[in-house]
Amino acid sequence: MTSAPASAPEPRTDGVAPVPVVGFDLDMTLVDSSDGIATTLRAVLGEVGVTITAADTWPYAGMPLDLILAGLAPGTPAEEIEALQARYRHLYPSLGISSVRPYTGAAAALAAPAAHGGRSVVVSAKHTPNVHRVLAVAGLAGAVDDADVAGDLFAEEKGVRLAELGATAYVGDHPGDVRAAAVAGAVAVAVTTGSHDTAALLEAGADVVLSSLTDFPEWLATHVEDLRTGAAGPNGERTAPLPG
Repeated sequence: MTSAPASAPEPRTDGVAPVPVVGFDLDMTLVDSSDGIATTLRAVLGEVGVTITAADTWPYAGMPLDLILAGLAPGTPAEEIEALQARYRHLYPSLGISSVRPYTGAAAALAAPAAHGGRSVVVSAKHTPNVHRVLAVAGLAGAVDDADVAGDLFAEEKGVRLAELGATAYVGDHPGDVRAAAVAGAVAVAVTTGSHDTAALLEAGADVVLSSLTDFPEWLATHVEDLRTGAAGPNGERTAPLPG
């Protein structure tokens, strides 16, 4: 576990500690969806004469689809990007879903907040219908209420939705997820299962970096204690140093 320094705590004065509401990103955080995404991107771009490899798609993991397509096919006009997005979303259920696998610890991580009286929510850049499909195929849908699942959001837009859901922490693999947590006033918990390493995630402002979700339940216990003792702010943001 790696953490960034933080300021000294200010104790709560209302006597009521919030329960943990933990937001999770989807792709490369809860599930390894890289093969299916690469397969679908290769098919879509191949139809318009752009040849890419799976390795070409990896640096774009966690980004919105329009930015991925624009990066892989530079110079493509905006209206063509829109058409490629539509084609991708049409093909993804048949080409991309079957290879999705939950990461070790994903189910336990999603279940962990409920053990402390809280809940988990999922906020993703993925197209919302495909978020639901991926959760179902990965065997994770039962851990999150449908109303607590949101897609088609990235970075600061995620943060707005996380704030609406009352998130006290947000777990993701991308610097954009760290920015989302900041907007929501939530603890930014990063995992290195995506294309960004510990140094990059800490530089982006992550409060804590985990090597995998298997470490999450242990970290959550410290978060819950922070909420109870006032070492976290009213929305869950960390105000005391995290253990190294």
